[in-house]
Amino acid sequence: MLEIPERYNVSTILDRNLEKGLGKKAAIHWADGQMTYEELFQRTCAFARALKALGIHREERVLMVLDDTWAFPVAFLGAIRAGAVPIPVNPFLHPQEYRYFVEDSYARAVVADKGSLPRVEEALKEITGVRLIVFGADLPEGWEAFRMEELLEAHAGELPPEDTHRDDMAFWLYSSGSTGRPKGVVHLQHDIPYTCETYAKHVLKIQEGDTTFSASKLFHAYGLGNNLSFPYWVGASSVLLQGRPTPERVLETIERFRPTLFFTVPTLYNAILNHPGARDRDLSSIRLCVSAAEPLPPEIWRRWKEAFGLIILDGIGSTEMLHIYCSNSLDALKPGSSGKPVPGYELRLLSPEGEPVPPGEAGDLWVKGDSALAFYWHQHEKTKRSLRGEWFYTGDRYRVDEEGFFWYEGRSDDMIKVKGLWVSPIEVENTLMEHPAVREAAVVGVTVEGLTRIKAFVILREGYTPSETLTRELQEWCKAKLRPYQYPEFIAYIEDFPRTATGKVQRFKLRELQEA
Repeated sequence: MLEIPERYNVSTILDRNLEKGLGKKAAIHWADGQMTYEELFQRTCAFARALKALGIHREERVLMVLDDTWAFPVAFLGAIRAGAVPIPVNPFLHPQEYRYFVEDSYARAVVADKGSLPRVEEALKEITGVRLIVFGADLPEGWEAFRMEELLEAHAGELPPEDTHRDDMAFWLYSSGSTGRPKGVVHLQHDIPYTCETYAKHVLKIQEGDTTFSASKLFHAYGLGNNLSFPYWVGASSVLLQGRPTPERVLETIERFRPTLFFTVPTLYNAILNHPGARDRDLSSIRLCVSAAEPLPPEIWRRWKEAFGLIILDGIGSTEMLHIYCSNSLDALKPGSSGKPVPGYELRLLSPEGEPVPPGEAGDLWVKGDSALAFYWHQHEKTKRSLRGEWFYTGDRYRVDEEGFFWYEGRSDDMIKVKGLWVSPIEVENTLMEHPAVREAAVVGVTVEGLTRIKAFVILREGYTPSETLTRELQEWCKAKLRPYQYPEFIAYIEDFPRTATGKVQRFKLRELQEA
């Protein structure tokens, strides 16, 4: 494992590539151009100088409401270089959510792009003392605001990184969670290198000659590693896609820029497979595909392999651990599982009482690794419940098979107890998705006359329509493949599921839908 010096600033992830002579190499590709490592370094330094000139001091927060453009890495690494703390957030949220982020974090500056600017303006009304920096748009009337492009030009010049400690705050990420307000997850300067020297090195085996493309956005921990941390660490190139990653746009991007590593979530893998003509598209540049954020159904894994001849490595990570800590690899692969612990991380399964569970039984997953969050901002009680010494409580339930592969059994609060027996919603969902009529499925527990029963919400494939006959057919399908108590007694047909920004199904909202 890499030894991080005591005085360390993670923005020097760029300096490494200049020292290796990669200054003229393209660090970023996008629809309208590219940027070399030298240009990225210079703009990062200029942004850091600009923040200092605007009076942003060490450890003060800079909220980033940016889509995937070159402004994102410049603002993110520039803030860190200046000693400030960037907080990337979803650029597609409502104004009240941005207002919450600003007020909760005490942000002193907000960087917004053209797409998010109107909602950011609305969020900042009646809030004083916050610097507004605008990228790719005219300055709003009536505001004391600054154009990012003009700031970079006015403050051009190199800047040594702030003399930070490896255990100083580097950046925050807000974790949406399943309920309640988002939680500010505080990460330290040494966390990014740790993920680069564990998952990126041992699972991806990323090299300087790779080109990454992540359909999952940079504001998310998964996308941040995929398309910023990992390529910059080794001097590889990355491809940024601004706007919504629709199947057609993703396929066009792959064909144009020829990435070698492709990252997305199961929902988009499935959408691409269902996209007309997808199987005729050229994905031959890709050497490896990665999935995370929610479990990858084995049926999608098989269909993707059949369609494109490409292997998807599924794994589990979290905002709190920064990236993937348990994963399949080319050397150890079981479709449907989350793989084995990534070198550098330890996993254990415990009962609710804190005791190790017997082999083969499901337990609460705890993980240990040095990329873990320092704490939740303004969430002292939550921090105490989630961090026990070196171990982080994930809130996921898993079981381990005889070969050491971890199998997801659902969130701890998503598990369904029917007739005194635990049912994994994932197992029922995967079984339903093996039926030719089912495109996607989500399973929750519902209460009927005081007893818990299983209800499935189903999205049908094209050519199939809801009917009582189909419902009975799906139930019999599950009965034939699962234990008798695991079949869904109720099936509802739905156009789409409520999802998080990364496409993860929000089962708690399905439960609310059931109760409405």
